[in-house]
Amino acid sequence: QLQLVESGGGLVQPGGSLRLSCAASGFTYAIGWFRQAPGKEREGVACIDSSGISTDYADSVKGRFTISRDNAKNTVYLQMNSLEPEDTGVYYCAAPRYGSGCHESLLAYWGHGTQVTVSS
Repeated sequence: QLQLVESGGGLVQPGGSLRLSCAASGFTYAIGWFRQAPGKEREGVACIDSSGISTDYADSVKGRFTISRDNAKNTVYLQMNSLEPEDTGVYYCAAPRYGSGCHESLLAYWGHGTQVTVSS
């Protein structure tokens, strides 16, 4: 089974930056980042295909977040800039068994999450 481990979360002030990492135990096709705040549904944040060429972002983070990957390290990153309190939540990375899409219903492997708190 593929294992995914998130890291890089923490407490940051509004306007600050964090870089999250998703380390995989092996090759991954697409990798998606999701987040969930207390009392809210989990939402997709960003997605990247196996090559790193194709990326997609939620409208709420477009222009502020950047997803990238280093396949030699089996690691996907989420650079988060200009953070807002609304970005607070547990961030998860996830991968499908195959394919380059990040549709949640097809994602078979999930990490355990890393907490991001944006507060003054």
